Amino acid sequence: MLFPATAPDQPSPSRRSAMPNLPEIHEFLGCRTPRAWVDAALANQEIMLIDHKNCEFKAASTALSLIAKYSCHADLITMMSRLAREELVHHEQVLRIMKRRRIGLRPVSAARYASGLRKVTRNHEPYKLVDTLVVGAFIEARSCERFEAIVPHLDEELGKFYFGLLKSEARHFQGYLKLAYQYGDAADVDQAIERVRAVEQELIESPDTEFRFHSGVPQA
Repeated sequence: MLFPATAPDQPSPSRRSAMPNLPEIHEFLGCRTPRAWVDAALANQEIMLIDHKNCEFKAASTALSLIAKYSCHADLITMMSRLAREELVHHEQVLRIMKRRRIGLRPVSAARYASGLRKVTRNHEPYKLVDTLVVGAFIEARSCERFEAIVPHLDEELGKFYFGLLKSEARHFQGYLKLAYQYGDAADVDQAIERVRAVEQELIESPDTEFRFHSGVPQA
C-alpha cells in the first residue's frame, strides 16, 4: 500500500529550502545514500515505517545494555539514559503514525547492516567499548543522512516527522563519538573510525535482497 509522496525528482520546495546543512555527518560517512534506496523507500513506505519502528526500539535497547555493561562510566550512563528515553518516544511516535495509516504490526527481518558493523568490533576491553561507540556513531549518522535524503520526497505528515528527527539523530551521533574519544585513545579511535567506515560504505553501496531502513542498494 502506497501513500502520497512528492515525486522523487521534484522535492518539496518548502522542505528543500529548510533542509539543514549536515557537513559533519557527510564528512564522517564514507558515502551518501544511493538514489536507488530512496526510490525503494518511497515504493515501500509500510516496510520503511515498520523497520524504522524496530530500529528505534533496538536503539533504546542498545543504550540500556551499555548502561548495564559499563555501570562504572558515569558520563556514558547519563547519555545512554537520555538516549534510551528519546528513542522510545520515537518508537511510540512511529507507532502512532502507523495506526493512523492503518499499517498493522507484523514481523520484519532485521537488515544485515547493524550485525555487519558489529562484526568488526574487537572483543577485548577497552577496545570493545570504543568500537561499540564508534559503530553507534555510524548508525546514528546514517539514520540522520537517510532522513535528510528522503524528507523532501515524502507527504506532509511523514516528511515533517522525519525532518524533526534530523537534529536528534545528529545529536546522538555526536554523543557516541564524544564518548568514544573520552574512553579511548584518540589515535585508536581514529583507526576504528576508518575501519568501520569502510565496512559501512560497503554495506550501503552493495546490493541487498531486501529493502530495510538501513539496507544497501535494492536488487532489481
